[in-house]
Amino acid sequence: MSTRLFVGNLSFDTNEQDLRDLFGQTGTVVDVKVVTDRETGRPRGFGFVEMSSAGEASQAIAQVNGRDLGGRQLRVNEAEARPARASGGRR
Repeated sequence: MSTRLFVGNLSFDTNEQDLRDLFGQTGTVVDVKVVTDRETGRPRGFGFVEMSSAGEASQAIAQVNGRDLGGRQLRVNEAEARPARASGGRR
């Protein structure tokens, strides 16, 4: 089962391929997402990387957390589950 990682303190110049290349050095990357602002389309400084197993995710955290990318020290940890969202409301 894959494990999703939170990657914080990203440079605004960092793209998904940069993260895929970096995390690919530690294991198999399933998916990468750099979060962008809906209105401006600019990166928000964080993203998510999904690794193929919990072991590879742990290895990625150990090797990438605190590492420099684009002049910024990355913060990497296991992503928390998304909270349940309310279903819209009354019409």
